Amino acid sequence: MNYIEGLGQKAQKAKKSLATASTGQKNEILTRIAAKLLENQEQILAENEKDIANARENGISETMVDRLRLTPERIQGISDACIQLTNLEDPVGEIIEGSTRPNGMKISKIRVPMGVVGIIYESRPNVTVDAASLCIKSGNAAILRGGKEAICSNKVLMNTMREAVAQCGFPEDIVQLVEDTSREVSTQMMQANGLIDVLIPRGGAGLIQAVVKNATLPVIETGTGNCHIYVDATADPAMAVNITDNGKTQRPSVCNALETCLVHKDVAEEFLPMLKAKLDEHQVEIRGCERTAAILGDCVVPATEQDYATEFLDYIISIKVVDSVEEAIAHVSKYSTGHSECIVTESYANARKFQEEVDSACVYVNCSTRFTDGGEFGLGAEIGISTQKLHARGPMGLKELTTMKYLICGDGQIR
Repeated sequence: MNYIEGLGQKAQKAKKSLATASTGQKNEILTRIAAKLLENQEQILAENEKDIANARENGISETMVDRLRLTPERIQGISDACIQLTNLEDPVGEIIEGSTRPNGMKISKIRVPMGVVGIIYESRPNVTVDAASLCIKSGNAAILRGGKEAICSNKVLMNTMREAVAQCGFPEDIVQLVEDTSREVSTQMMQANGLIDVLIPRGGAGLIQAVVKNATLPVIETGTGNCHIYVDATADPAMAVNITDNGKTQRPSVCNALETCLVHKDVAEEFLPMLKAKLDEHQVEIRGCERTAAILGDCVVPATEQDYATEFLDYIISIKVVDSVEEAIAHVSKYSTGHSECIVTESYANARKFQEEVDSACVYVNCSTRFTDGGEFGLGAEIGISTQKLHARGPMGLKELTTMKYLICGDGQIR
């Protein structure tokens, strides 16, 4: 038996107790986890400091270190997210639809847990609690594999949650952490057919593609975020500057941050200097086309094809001046990863055209792409942002962690 088989068998055994748990019982677990996180805050922060120190020793950028960092405020936020989940409707057992057949059989389609959910993710230790709590509320056992850069944080967070689960009278193996972060064990997880029911990768392009390529079990693909904003000819320049600045600089290391700004030629000379002045406050590097450089000068690094295709996750933005909304849509279609895009416009026709023709999970008009988030969408904490089109797309909350089954009742019908 390999390492993942051991975890998988424990999860399969434990999942039945959670799948049949009442909403009240699941909420009790989440409430206890929220309290234990605050009780163990000092220990959690101490372990997190070890991860941060190791990251800096290994030359990880400060932007990526920020993804690792836990603070009292962030721990409070993670705890609050658990409580928020208790206030959300439990999807398990929901009757999606029903019918009575001509022969008298009654058919109901209901939501049920998926079973054992495996999640492979990187860097951010808050995902450990977010993912586990979502799985618990949706009745799923969880096997979590975080990155080696956050292993100390993840271990203490998992131990905290398992203590809370046990205190509520449930088997602690409903949540488990893969403590061996080797590539071999990751591959075992991707091929644990019969033990893990669905696998969700959450991280950078390399991780996601590795899972999609190597997995032999069902995968829900969460996507990288090469997100765009298009500033239309009719846009309010001040609004466009604020939305672009928020999308790029509020937290550049996350998947819903902006990477490319497309600007209509009719407003470029007015808008781009305003945008540069705002981005300069955060020392954002601008990589732009020739027309961008002609307006902003030598500060612009000539943009390459690769720049337009890159999720920077840093204080870098690519800019291109375009001739029309059609050209902007064509650019998005070519380079987007299908995550989140925005148009800033006062034109109803252009707003509608952009939303209809841009094929991404979330398409915004006059508001920041940073809102692509389970909490902001009212879903509670999210398991990730799905960029695929099967089963789940966009922020994945509780319902996206369920499947369905049919219940059929009769009184002796035969075929």
